[in-house]
Amino acid sequence: MKILILCIGNSCRSQMAHGFLQSFDKNLTVCSAGTEASGQLNPKAVEVMQEIGIDISHHTSDSVEKYLNDKWDYVITVCDDANEACPTFSGRVKHRLHIGFDDPSYAVGTPEFIHSEYIRVRNEIKEKFWNFYKENFRQQ
Repeated sequence: MKILILCIGNSCRSQMAHGFLQSFDKNLTVCSAGTEASGQLNPKAVEVMQEIGIDISHHTSDSVEKYLNDKWDYVITVCDDANEACPTFSGRVKHRLHIGFDDPSYAVGTPEFIHSEYIRVRNEIKEKFWNFYKENFRQQ
């Protein structure tokens, strides 16, 4: 199974979802990309994933253009902006889904509050992608 996870910047939410899916099943081919890729990972996203034993520091922040000519079983957008700006894959996608999350990089406040927002979003991503995985792959 080939899964592409899309976000705008491909630095935070899509990277966390990518990390979770690969931790659930090493046999899945998972990539993540951005409609306006930042070119770098969000250090706080890397940190909160590392806290639970998932290392995404080796991931790259890639443009969706890199993947437009590939065939995908699933293309999943994780932010509303990417959902609206998602390019057409010309029938090369079996299933297109939107599983949206808040962007923790917009959190303002104390360092503790900001960290807690990253943890909240990370945990939501884990829960929703675990449910997606169980419903679509676990029984196979």
